[in-house]
Amino acid sequence: MDEKLRDVLELRRTAKEVKRHVILMRVLGLLAIILIAIVSIAYAIAYFYDKYGSFTVRINKYDMVKQGLTLSENPDWERTQSVLNADIIYDMTNISGEDLPENIDSVNGSHNGENYIAYTFYLINSGDDTLSYEGEMTLDNVTNDLDEAIRIAVYINGEKTVYGKTKSSGEGIEGDCDKEFDTSNIVMTTGKEGFKPGSKDKYTVVVWLEGNDPDCTDELIGGTLKLGMDFRIVEST
Repeated sequence: MDEKLRDVLELRRTAKEVKRHVILMRVLGLLAIILIAIVSIAYAIAYFYDKYGSFTVRINKYDMVKQGLTLSENPDWERTQSVLNADIIYDMTNISGEDLPENIDSVNGSHNGENYIAYTFYLINSGDDTLSYEGEMTLDNVTNDLDEAIRIAVYINGEKTVYGKTKSSGEGIEGDCDKEFDTSNIVMTTGKEGFKPGSKDKYTVVVWLEGNDPDCTDELIGGTLKLGMDFRIVEST
């Protein structure tokens, strides 16, 4: 009798263990699926970000909240923003800067062409104080030496300046450029004093791969870069 009872208890215990094992395996399987999904999403975001690049404009959130400095894609802004992102281009081949539209800085927001990035935004003093600000454009995560043939035109309130890297030979500025990059990773700097309440500065940034540059070779194929432009207040009254 005792032996039969032990067999029954053993059988029940074994059944419970099997049930717990099944539940545990299902939980682990679900966790594995969730983990794979998270990793896949993160990889996809990183892949497209690295492959196609981006242009992001930022201001210090403290300067936006406390001093009223804000960004907008149009002059009649409706809400304060500290970050703007331009649309990306999935495939861009080389062109001549002479082929860019003459009125390229007349459209607000993203207005890319087939082989160039164009983005217009406004830096606005929406506060009550007169201030001074500085801005800096940087090159990030450049691959395949793509910056050797990249051109960046910056329009500030309609005034155009074309920036390019120093000639690879070290002989100075490229013939189609107005200025060289400030450093290996800083394209240019800007700023203004006496930026009064309600004032708006219009910026248009155009990026293309200059086909007439001697460094525009097949070695650049597949190259990527990211651009960032950061603004900050340096003084207010």
